[in-house]
Amino acid sequence: MDTTLAGESGQLTFRDAVDADVPVLVRLIESAYRGDSSRAGWTTEADILEGQRTDPEGVRQIVEAPGSRLLVVEHGGELVACCQLEHRGDAAYFGMFAVRPALQGAGLGKVVIAEAERVVRESWGVTEMHMTVISLREELIAWYERRGYRRTGEFSPFPYGDERFGVPQRDDLAFELLIKDLVRPER
Repeated sequence: MDTTLAGESGQLTFRDAVDADVPVLVRLIESAYRGDSSRAGWTTEADILEGQRTDPEGVRQIVEAPGSRLLVVEHGGELVACCQLEHRGDAAYFGMFAVRPALQGAGLGKVVIAEAERVVRESWGVTEMHMTVISLREELIAWYERRGYRRTGEFSPFPYGDERFGVPQRDDLAFELLIKDLVRPER
């Protein structure tokens, strides 16, 4: 897929992650959400969560799980984005979405989510994409709404006490389910 990225013309390559990608994926995901490096982009969770976002074991489980894919995006041979896709009956789950902070706001996220939707529609024949987002992340939820996702008002609790998902800095965190209908293209 051809696209312009950060002012340079180049080729984006999409592929499934392999075990050798795990260390680089962990660094990418952490850089997009946690710590000072995440503040270079707009998806940071650094003000509401400290600690880790993921770890090698968690990423490896997604890479190896049946019915799950970790889609890797490369530009110029460098890993620049990723997302988790999981087959759940008539729906797919979209998660672990990360774009290198310095590239956020350049349109790469739109390209990645569109490709993820195409992949799950064509590979699994699903009719919906589901995701969960921390309900306080209004700017991020608005970005997904502009891509066709809708808020459901269905919430699930944040896993307080499980530091594999971070150390909350607030006591009011919850996940909201967002859903997008995936219309199958006419053939």
